Amino acid sequence: MSSSASSSSESHLATAKTALTTVASVAAAAMLARSVVQDYMPGEVHEFISYGFRRFFSYFSFQMTAVIEEFGGYEHNQVFEAAEAYLATKMSDSTRRIKVNKHEKQSNYNVTVERDEEVVDSFDGVKLSWILVCHHVDKKDFRNPRDLNSTLKSEVRTYELSFRKKFKNVVLESYLPFVVEQAALMKQKCKTLKIFTVDSYSDQWTSVTLDHPSTFRTLAMDPEVKKNLVEDLERFVKRKGFYERVGKAWKRGYLLYGPPGTGKSSLIAAIANHLNFDIYDLDFTSLKSNAELRALLMSTANRSILVVEDIDCSIEFKDRTSDEENNNTPYKAVTLSGLLNFVDGLWSSCGNERIIVFTTNYREKLDPALLRPGRMDMHIHMSYCTPAAFKVLASNYLDIEDHITFEHIEEMIREVQVTPAEVAEQLMRSDSVDKVLQGLVEFLNAKKAVNDEAKDHKQ
Repeated sequence: MSSSASSSSESHLATAKTALTTVASVAAAAMLARSVVQDYMPGEVHEFISYGFRRFFSYFSFQMTAVIEEFGGYEHNQVFEAAEAYLATKMSDSTRRIKVNKHEKQSNYNVTVERDEEVVDSFDGVKLSWILVCHHVDKKDFRNPRDLNSTLKSEVRTYELSFRKKFKNVVLESYLPFVVEQAALMKQKCKTLKIFTVDSYSDQWTSVTLDHPSTFRTLAMDPEVKKNLVEDLERFVKRKGFYERVGKAWKRGYLLYGPPGTGKSSLIAAIANHLNFDIYDLDFTSLKSNAELRALLMSTANRSILVVEDIDCSIEFKDRTSDEENNNTPYKAVTLSGLLNFVDGLWSSCGNERIIVFTTNYREKLDPALLRPGRMDMHIHMSYCTPAAFKVLASNYLDIEDHITFEHIEEMIREVQVTPAEVAEQLMRSDSVDKVLQGLVEFLNAKKAVNDEAKDHKQ
C-alpha cells in the first residue's frame, strides 16, 4: 500500500472519529439540556422550549403530527380520553415520569403519562410517538370541567401524535379507532362508579365515588316488576344499531313513583351497579335558567344515568305556553319546555346510551307532557311491602329463608300498608331472629290498629 493511500485512510479515519465525537458530544449535550430543563426549569419555560424545538424540527422532517385536544366545545374529546387510558399500558423502561393516584375504594392504581414524556407505540409496522403537552391559561374565568379542584383549572392539555406522513390514512382510519376501542374496553373493566352533583360555587359537575351496595338481588320489590325492568335495561344497552336504524336518540326514560320509603333511591343505585353507569344527580332548585340546564346536561358523559328526584316538588315549572320574554330579571327560571327539549327534543341527541330517571311520590301531580312514551318510556310503581319483598328483606337482614312466623307476617303485610324501609328498620333491632320477628309482628299490629282507628274516624 502506498504512503499516499495510507495517509488518505488515516485522514478518513480521523474525520470519522471527529464526526462521531461531535455527534456524541451533541447528543450528550442534548441529553444534559433536556435533563436540566425537566428538573430545574420552571414549567412555563420548559413548555416554551419543548414547543419551540418540536416546531423547529417539524419543518425538516417527513413526520406529521396530529394534535388531539382535551375538549371540543362543551364535550370531552373521546380520542383524548382514549389516549390517556391506552397509553398507560404502553409505557416502557425508558419512561422517566408517570402520574399515579388511587382513591380509597379503588382496587387498582390509576397510572397516566406525565407531561412531555414520549411514549412510543407500534401498529401494523407503523411507528408512532405520543407526547402530552400542557399550556397554562391565565384567564381567571377559565374552567376545566374535568377537575375543578386541581391545577388543571389553568391548563389546556393536548396529545401530539407523530408519525410519517405517508401513514396518515392508516393512523386516522385504523389506528385511532383501535385506540378508542381498546380504551373503552379497559375503562369499563376497571371503572369506579361516580355520583355527580352540581358544585354551588362553580355551577359545574363535581363527583365522588359511588359506593352504594344495592343490587337487584338485594332489592325488595315485586319480583315480576324487577324481572321486567332488568330485561328492559339489558335490551336497551344492546340496541345501538336499532336506535340508529329508526332514527332515535339512544336513551331511555324511567319514572319511579310511589310513597316515601319504597326504595326508589335504592333502585337507582341498583341500576347503576348493574349497568356500571355513573349517576348525575340534578337539583333543579340550584339552576337559574334553561341555558344553565342545557350546559350541564350537555356535559354529562355517555353510559350514565341522569336522576331528578321528587320532580313534582323540586321546582315550580312554568307553563309551556307562557312566554318569559317580558321578564326583566337577569336570569330566567328553568321551564318545563326547557327540560322537555333536552329529554326528547333536538338536544336529546347530544350523547348516547343515556338513562333518565324521574322520581315522584305523587304521579298525579306531574304535567302529562312528562309522562308520555318517548319521554318516560317505563313507569315503575314502587309499592308498599309485599310478602315476596318481605322474604327478600328477611334473607338480606336475617340470613334466613323461612321461619314459623312468616305465614302470619305475610298475612299482616297484605292487610297493612307498610314500606320496605319500615320493615327493614324493624329487622335491624336485634341480633336474635326470634326477637326481631316478634318485634315486627308487634309493629304491624300497632300499625294496623292505627289504620283501623283512622278509618273509623273518617266514617
